[in-house]
Amino acid sequence: MPEKSYSREGYLHENYRYFHLRDTAGQERDFHFHEFDKLVLLLSGRVRYLVEDADFELRPWDVLLVRHHAIHKAVIDRSEPYERIILYLDRQYFERALPDARLMDCFESAQRERRWLLVPDAEQRAELKATLQAYEKAAGDERFGAQAMRDTLMMQILIQVGRMSAASAPEAAFDPKIAAALSYINEHLSEELTVDILAEQVYLSRYHFMRLFKAQTGSTAHAYVRQKRLLLAARLIREGVPVGKAAADCGFGDYSAFHRAFRESFGLSPGELKK
Repeated sequence: MPEKSYSREGYLHENYRYFHLRDTAGQERDFHFHEFDKLVLLLSGRVRYLVEDADFELRPWDVLLVRHHAIHKAVIDRSEPYERIILYLDRQYFERALPDARLMDCFESAQRERRWLLVPDAEQRAELKATLQAYEKAAGDERFGAQAMRDTLMMQILIQVGRMSAASAPEAAFDPKIAAALSYINEHLSEELTVDILAEQVYLSRYHFMRLFKAQTGSTAHAYVRQKRLLLAARLIREGVPVGKAAADCGFGDYSAFHRAFRESFGLSPGELKK
């Protein structure tokens, strides 16, 4: 049976997209990732989010920050209505629009410090609620300056979220040995990363490590490492690193295998991404 590959989902051709969704089922997908940053705000219902190695149960008005390329999955309790606001965000737009505001730093710190979940206090919740309501009121407005008003409100949302990110987030429920293994993977992507090496790093038997890794991440260690290497290679290529060097720097010794895996994962070749 072929190794599982995480899929890239969603698309963003605009500077941002705003979704306010209400249903009783939601769209429960397997582990996947996006090329853009994503914000999830739960309004009602019960949902668990698995982000990388962490497992969060969201409560109403919790804010989840999912940085681009972070592997994640929602597990939805279908017995209750599920209402949420989701933002797709093109970081380059916000960095160009307000370069000194650092509006997207909250996504960087979320990934770096493993603090994906923000819990606003009563005052922060009231401010955020008012801004979201103002944005939704402006959503259908076509009068003079309406788009500028929406852009301004979206930036205000990000400012409020950025202020929240300075506060401590709840501790995620995940196995510390698998968390250590994932950290090791991220720091050694150019090196050999076999199951035996990873199991040894966290002092587990090969069998126990494989079983625990699969239970925590939904994937084999091999598939996870391969996808992380592909994501890093894609970033390096976009930054101007030659395709062959990017493949080698990310631990791919066989270029043809790299090319094939890259196309399977991203839907385009490394050369097409470079262009």
